Amino acid sequence: MKVRLFAIVSLVAVLVLAAVPAFAQDDMQTIADIVVSSTGAETPEFTVLLAAVQAADPSILELLANPDANVTVFAPTDAAFAAALEALGVSAEDLLADTELLNNVLLYHVAPGSFDAASVVALNSALLGTMLNETALAVSVDGDAVKVNDSTVVAADVMAANGVVHVIDAVLLPEMGDDMMAEDMGGEMMEPAGNIAEVVIASTEAETPEFATLLAAVQAADPAILATLTGAGPYTVFAPTDAAFAAALEALGLTAEELLADTATLTSVLAYHVVPGHLAAETVVAVAGEDGGVNVATALPGTIVNVVASDMGVMVNAANVVTTDVHATNGIIHVIDAVLLPPAG
Repeated sequence: MKVRLFAIVSLVAVLVLAAVPAFAQDDMQTIADIVVSSTGAETPEFTVLLAAVQAADPSILELLANPDANVTVFAPTDAAFAAALEALGVSAEDLLADTELLNNVLLYHVAPGSFDAASVVALNSALLGTMLNETALAVSVDGDAVKVNDSTVVAADVMAANGVVHVIDAVLLPEMGDDMMAEDMGGEMMEPAGNIAEVVIASTEAETPEFATLLAAVQAADPAILATLTGAGPYTVFAPTDAAFAAALEALGLTAEELLADTATLTSVLAYHVVPGHLAAETVVAVAGEDGGVNVATALPGTIVNVVASDMGVMVNAANVVTTDVHATNGIIHVIDAVLLPPAG
């Protein structure tokens, strides 16, 4: 299996060099810079994508141009857009004039976090959450082809200062349900207390503190974890209670001090509790209700958690979800009764 995965990643790397000569692998360029520069190549590749970004809500261009952003973009070629427009029976002008549709389609091509080719291949048969609330992309490996939904990755690992671009041969179209919105979840919802980190901090100051160990872990881990929890997101966090941490430490034969002193392990464990995308309880139950549940990508590259929904409740690996839909400005929190431990290595 490792040999096959290595062969696939090697093939994708070759495709990068063969299919995208216009891209200088300059890590000083942002994703927006890369898209713009590609349109000036001898054979322009992303003119429609650039026009779409320019016509969409300005926040999308700001995201792709922000050097501190950390995102993965699946970028459709001009040929991919031409095929999609023909299939939909609309012109490029029609698409560019429909700002709401354009926003949703573009956000559906962006995943929070940086996932290189090897990390994407490792997500075979799993879902990867996107910047569009309540949506995820299905990753599959079919022979030597890496597929995202029904599109095929034709070039990968175009590295940028603020993430990575993978080129795809088809436009990804989200299901446009009435209750799915790019900017908010609609309906009755309390105003979030802050970003995910601020919600955790507030909970430790409550009459019955719940996440004191989680907060200490975030503070002791690599600063990238805190940056993720305070960043734009959106992310879904499965948050273990203090009792969950106590049980895990006892099972591992560790003290809290020993865990907090091991920065590398702590960082991996925390990243494994973070899932790209905003996935509310209703969405999780809808996609995880089949036999075997569903595998979902985490912020720890190349790893997944298994989510199963049944009459008994929702489980994430061996943990039970005990509280759902704690909203934050940059995502959502579901409380779990056990610590999730990433696979060794």
